[in-house]
Amino acid sequence: MPVRALPYRIPDSALIRAEEWRIDLDGDELPLPAAYPHWDYQTVLTLRRRVTVDLDGALAAARLAPGTPISVAVVWTSTGSKLRGTAARVALTSDGPIGLEVVLPGTDLGGTLLLDTVVVLARRRDGVDRPIAARRAGSVLWSDRHSIRLQGDAPQFPMAVIDFEKTNYPTDASWYLEIGSNLEAATMGSLLLLVNERKRAISGALENASKPRAQDQLAMSMVYVDVARTMIEHALAHSEFEDSANFPDESLGATLQALFGKLFPQQSIGEVRALADRSPSRLATEIQAAINNLDGLG
Repeated sequence: MPVRALPYRIPDSALIRAEEWRIDLDGDELPLPAAYPHWDYQTVLTLRRRVTVDLDGALAAARLAPGTPISVAVVWTSTGSKLRGTAARVALTSDGPIGLEVVLPGTDLGGTLLLDTVVVLARRRDGVDRPIAARRAGSVLWSDRHSIRLQGDAPQFPMAVIDFEKTNYPTDASWYLEIGSNLEAATMGSLLLLVNERKRAISGALENASKPRAQDQLAMSMVYVDVARTMIEHALAHSEFEDSANFPDESLGATLQALFGKLFPQQSIGEVRALADRSPSRLATEIQAAINNLDGLG
């Protein structure tokens, strides 16, 4: 792997000690796992870690004058939503440990969450007295990256619980899937599952997705079957949805391809499209059987 050469000095990594990320799960703090098995879009992630910087040593090693303002920040990136932001920023004023807390709403996330912890120059440094030292605000003096794959039993796209009586949807319907037509668009912006809050058997089951009861699992299975059928029928209606199609990562087309591969691992898109044309009801039954097998409810 090529080594990136920075145009300024940086501290030795021994001068900065970062403890492991920990995740808050129902009040218990646990080491950050590689994957979150029960995550859904209603889950708010709360993450914490402590970072200790030998401030004087770091400034000296970076050829920065004593008192030069530097900060520790956490930048998050979600591969699923394509969103990015700064979740925490703390100015360094002493050598003591500082606590970092990151709170991220599930509606902003999806796919893999990347957490970059960085030590940066807080303000632009004027003058040329130390030409080999960082000058621009935001210059990175140290960084590390951790990631967590977000996955779970709940539908892996945004969901909203609303009152259907205030919409133009049938008031007795339990859910409705909004799905975009651009297969190259990001999945997060192309799918939205609307759930009728008045249908507590369904809305309650989805709210309990992280710890479902037996009745919740059955209700969610009903939703999954209908959502999967809608998505597959939507995909098959697009002529560009083919086995050979190459859609961008985290796009609607890629998501539909992944779903198709799980439901029909032994069949081509052309074969399933022919089945849909010949017998739509048989296709619906095939999807129902595949979903039940995946859920272990068959």
